[in-house]
Parts: sequence; structure tokens; C-alpha cells
Amino acid sequence: MQAPEKLAPSQLFSKCDPGEFEFNTTADLDGTTEIAGQQRAIDAIRLGMGIRHDGFNLFALGPSGTGKQTTVLQFLNSLAPGSPHPDDWCYVYDFDKPRNPKALRLPPGKACVLSNDMDHLVETLFGIIPAAFSSEEYQSREKEIRESFQEMQTSAIDKLEKDAKQHDIALIRTPGGFAFAPTRKGQVIDSDSYMRLKKEYRANVEKEIDRLRDSLQSIMVQIPKWNRETAEKLNELNSEVSEFALKPVVGEIRSKYQEFGDVVRYLESVENDIVANFGQFLEKDAPDQEAGMMPASRKPMNRSRFFIRYQVNVMVDNERMDGAPVILEDKPSCLNLIGDIEHSSQMGTLVTDFTLIKPGALHRANGGYLVLDARRLLQEPFAWEALKKAIRTRQVRVESLAQLYSLVSTISIEPEPIPLDVKIILLGERRLYYLLSTYDPDFKELFKVAADFEDEMERNHESHLAYARLIGSMAISENLCHFDRGAVARLIEQGSRMAGDSTKLTTNLQSICDLVREANHLAIGTGRDMVTAGDVQAVLDGQQYRASRLQERLREAMMRGTILIDTDSEKVGQINGLAVYSLGDKSFGHPCRITARARLGKGEVIDIEREVEMGGPIHSKGVMILSGFLGARYAADQPLSLSATLVFEQSYSGVEGDSASSAELYALLSAISGLPIRQWLAVTGSVNQYGEVQAIGGVNEKIEGYFDLCVGRGLNGRHGVLIPASNVTNLMLRSDIVKAVESGLFSIYPISHIDEGIEILTGISAGEPDAEGAWPQGTVNAKVFERLKAMADKQKSFGADRKNEPES
Repeated sequence: MQAPEKLAPSQLFSKCDPGEFEFNTTADLDGTTEIAGQQRAIDAIRLGMGIRHDGFNLFALGPSGTGKQTTVLQFLNSLAPGSPHPDDWCYVYDFDKPRNPKALRLPPGKACVLSNDMDHLVETLFGIIPAAFSSEEYQSREKEIRESFQEMQTSAIDKLEKDAKQHDIALIRTPGGFAFAPTRKGQVIDSDSYMRLKKEYRANVEKEIDRLRDSLQSIMVQIPKWNRETAEKLNELNSEVSEFALKPVVGEIRSKYQEFGDVVRYLESVENDIVANFGQFLEKDAPDQEAGMMPASRKPMNRSRFFIRYQVNVMVDNERMDGAPVILEDKPSCLNLIGDIEHSSQMGTLVTDFTLIKPGALHRANGGYLVLDARRLLQEPFAWEALKKAIRTRQVRVESLAQLYSLVSTISIEPEPIPLDVKIILLGERRLYYLLSTYDPDFKELFKVAADFEDEMERNHESHLAYARLIGSMAISENLCHFDRGAVARLIEQGSRMAGDSTKLTTNLQSICDLVREANHLAIGTGRDMVTAGDVQAVLDGQQYRASRLQERLREAMMRGTILIDTDSEKVGQINGLAVYSLGDKSFGHPCRITARARLGKGEVIDIEREVEMGGPIHSKGVMILSGFLGARYAADQPLSLSATLVFEQSYSGVEGDSASSAELYALLSAISGLPIRQWLAVTGSVNQYGEVQAIGGVNEKIEGYFDLCVGRGLNGRHGVLIPASNVTNLMLRSDIVKAVESGLFSIYPISHIDEGIEILTGISAGEPDAEGAWPQGTVNAKVFERLKAMADKQKSFGADRKNEPES
């Protein structure tokens, strides 16, 4: 098998030619942006927003920073102006059910007008009603009714008194009521004189007094009736006067809302309640004697509380709305979503009323679109269930959580639910979407459309121009310095590096935007009004420096020999593998020593990392693949009488992934064959049971980590790295590595098969089997086969010797 050629410098980094741009700086662009590379997601958004049936809400899924929120809001803001204008909603007092405030639906802007009309009505009545009740006509009629009552009472008493006088009996008025006493010649007889009178006379007097008492009792029984009749007449008079004063004012308001039946019925209830409670509008409290004839409901009470019933609580005012609302709720708590019923403290008691009902995001977004962050939503107690309930029932029911969960003991209210017509858009990562799909049975019924945002997009002239437009738009909207086309080209190259593919660009525009802002800051700090490629590179270097503390400490330990990494000699069963450390959003590569030892055994390849539970399942799988490769290639017709051990030396934090499986196989082949491996070469790549080298992640970081160590020890032209050939398109290496390759000081080899790699690592041909399956003498494969055959023969001879041993 022919060894692969080294990669050319042009294959290590895909440059963006600034000459492809027609502009000189981003100031030459029009400042507009376009959504690039997300056509799949845009089609899904268009579908979800276009279907008006139940459950076709949207979940926008993708990594953070890919522009999910920006794309969704940009689409909705272009769609909303052409959508129907939603109505206003308000709560009013329900005079029949005070604990159940009534919801009224009004055209845009009308709710606030109704609220102002009601406030004006109450203010007006404070002048009209007192004036009506202080008029001469009312005073005259009221006096007539009261005098009629007094006349009936006085006439009955006078008649009784006259009757008593005719029988020489006096009717005496006392503080305790009325009393009867006998008289003689107009004077009341004292008790002693009375007792000296004849018995017959006294009996007649007492008989008359009993009769008069019965008559007085009849009169006393009639007085409450006359009192009630008088009160009813006064009530009729008061209602008549109140209605006369009220009808013109209320009629004027009613005429403005004739086409709204619910409002007209509400105004009728208001009118009836004001008539029934006219006393609350009088400037002064009624006199005690007058108040005594008033029902308790009509006696003046705490006015600040009483007149709340005539207010209008405007929940949603869409007067200034241009089309459908687009609401982004940054804190989607339960109260912020469905609203809340607040309480106020009065005399140590919590009280509430319909004016303390506060709207939520669902109220504000009703008739339009509501955008929520899924992770924040799920972090808020009760919010997810409340949202699902609102979507499922198509109504918003405001409930007090404190009352619902018995956190407070007080009387609350139960507002009438408001019908809901809204599109919900959730933004979240893919893992969250799939977790909800798997574990929440309601999720797929309520969110039937998924907009899957791409992590990367094709790198071409259109995507290059999209990056340039984004930078130009930021320069205008955020008042930044403009970028020349060289700086734009360098940002595009960094976008490829972030995507980990020379043919792609990252869609993580948040990171690109942050890089733009840092480059702008650097340019301003140096007194320039234009950002160049040098500024962008300086920012990238600064980011790398700030995040390289641990990387430098590891490399320092290797330079001192604390961590053993050989980059100059040749060793049997030892190789330099490459690993990646990820710390937050930063990652870096570094070499690690992998060793293998082989001896006679039962065909086992022991992964020491797994045995001590420091190796992950994927790494263990990669090691087990090595046994399959060895058995299929070298022991098809004989037992694999090998016992081998593999280990990552000086590894104390565990190993995961299969990207070192090819390096482990090379070390194992070296240990079996006895051929030394060139330690100035490092290896990365996974391998399958056929010996094919497969792609891995983090190839750029791994190469750069090993290169930095070699630079520290001094490049001598032999150093290099073996990578999978399928990872060549992922290369976007630093400029110093490209220059070192150009100078012949460093090499990168693309490997497709284990045989290619072992030839480079040992300097000896791997060899290919002939027609009979025999390996050419002196090749790596031949030496491996011969060693394994010798082990098998020795294992067989040991077995024969044991069989011939005499039994004890």
C-alpha cells in the first residue's frame, strides 16, 4: 500500500479572498440584513404561523446563538402588520355576582374610552345627584310625605286622647312611652285619693283604662306600618329623582355603545345600582333620623371602596397596535403569563377586587404571537402547566396562586376567563425539545411544528455577503466602526473555523457579533475609524491568550518532563495520541502518551482505563474493536493467543471517545511486532474492524496543541501529525502552522487505512497479503502475524504438555 502524500499548505486553511467583494468597506452596503442558511427553519415558521388550527404552535430548536429569536421576531414583525387588529379586553364589576368580575370585549381603543366614560360619570353624579336632592321640588315632596306620616300618627293619638278625656282619663306622655291616669275636674288624681274612691268607681275607671290601652296598642302596631309606607314612598321618590338625574348622563354613554350588547347590559346594571345606592353620591351624610329610615345598603359607607365598582379595569389596550401584537416575554413566570390577582392590606386584613386583576403576557399577545424561552419557562414553578392549560382550553383564566394553593386565607375573586387566540413560539435547544417530546404526552399535541435551525451553512459567495451585511447592519444600528473587506474576509475565515469545516460557515451569529464588537473596541482604542483584518486577528489572539492558562500549564509540565511526552526518539509499544479538553465554550488539544504491552494469553485486549472505571463506554467500545481487527486479520485460522494491555499514561481524570483508537492500534501492532514507533509523530483518528481510519472531532485543536509543544522543543522538520483523510475538509489551522508546513518544518498526513499509518510511523512497509493470504517477509503485518503465530504455537504446546502429564 502506497503511503499518502503530505498535505499541501493550501489544504490546511481555506482563505477568503477580499477581492471577491465589490465593496471597499461595509459603509458601501445598504445596511439591511437577510436570514441566510436557515431556509428549512423559515419554511417551518411560515407553516406554523399560517395554520390557524389548534395545536399548530411552534418550537424553534437549535443551539444557543444561532439566531432563533432574531429570525422568529424578524419573521413575525413582517407578518404582524398585515394581520387583523385584535380587540381590547377589560374587567367590570358584576352586580349580580360580585365575586365573578365580568370580561368585556371591545374594539381597539374602546376599552380606555369606556373606562374614562365611567370615571367621568361618577364625577358628574357627585354634582348632579346632590343637586337633584336639594331641589325645592324634592324638598317639598319629601316634606309632604313626612308630614303625612306625622299627621296620621298625631291624629290617631289625638283621637285616643279625646276619647280618654271624655271618660275622665288623661293620656300622659312619659320618657318610657304613654300612660293613662284618672282625673277629676281636669286634674290627675293622686294614688291616695284614688284609693279612697268607691270600689265600683275604681272598677269602671280601670275597665276604661284597659280599653284605652288596647286602643293605644292598636295605634302602636300601626305606626311601623305607617313608617314602612312612608319609607317606601320616600324610596319611590328617591328612585324617581335619581333616575331623572341619571338617565340623561347614562343615556349619553349608552348611545356610544349601542352595538355592543354586553356593554349596554352592563350600563343598565350600573344605572340600577346607582339608583339603589344614591345615598353614596350625596355630599353630606344623611341626618340620623333620615338615615334611620334608609336601608343599610343605602347608608353612606367608605366611599373609596364603594365607588371601585363603577371603575373599568382595562386589561388590554390595542389602540396603538399596528396589526397583531408580537410579545417576547423574558421572564415567563406563571403570574407573568396568565396574570395575577393582587391584594391590599386594610386594617390588618387582605382584600381584593376586580381592579387588582393584572394582565399577563397571554392577555397582551391575544390575537397575535407570544415568544417564550423554553428553558426559562420550565424553570418557573407552575408556568408550563398553566401555559398548556391555556392553550388546551383556548382561554386565559386568571387565578391567584396564593389562594389556589392555600398560601393565604382570605376571600378572593374568580374573574370570568377570556377567550384565547394566540400562536405560541418556544425557543430552546434540541435536547430540550426531544425530552419534552418523549416525556410530556401533551407536548406533541400542542406544539406540532418544529423549526430546526442549522448549526452551519454552506460557504459560498451568498453566505459571505450575508456575513458582510450583518457586519454593516451592526455598524449602523450600534454605531460601530465600519469594517474594510479584509476584516470581513478574516471574520468569514473565523466563521469557518468555528464551524469546524472549511466548506461551511457557523450560524452561531452571536459569537460573530461579539467578535465584531471587540474588534470595534480595539480599533477605537487605537484612534482609527475603520476595522482591519489586523484588528480582527488581534482580537482572536487576545481571546486565545485569555483562555490559555490551563493549556500553558499542561505544556509547561510537558516541557519540564513532569508529563512524559517524547517527541524525538523511537519506542516500541508507545505512541503520542491527541486529546481535546473542553472548558466552557473553549477547547484546546494536547498530546498524551499511549502505551501497549503484549504477552501470551487468551486473546484479550485489556483496557486499563475501563478496568479501573476511568474509561467511558465509547472509549471501551473503540478498544474492543481492536480485538475484532486483530482476530479477523491475523488469527482467522488459529486462536488469538494474545493478552495485551492498553493505557493512557498519566491520565487522572478519565478518558472518553474513540478518537484515539487508531493510535492504540498502532501501539498494539508495535508491541506485537517489536517495531519501534517514531515519537516525533502524533496520531488521531478512530478505526473500525476493517482497519479503516474514521473522522474525529476537534482536529484543528489537536494539531495545534501538538504543534505548540514541538515549537517549544524546537521544530526539526520531522515533526508531524497523522489525521483521518476524511478530516481534511475540517482543517482551518493557524497561520503559523501553515507557514511551518510551507517551510518543511512540520507535516500533516491524511490517513485512510491503518496500513498507511503504520508505514509512516515505523518507516517499514505494511505489506499486502498474496493470493494465498501470506504476508511479504519483513513487512509490519508479517512480523505481527509471525509473533501471533508463535504465541499460538506456544499456547498449543503448553496445552499438549499439560495433557501428557500423569495424574496424581
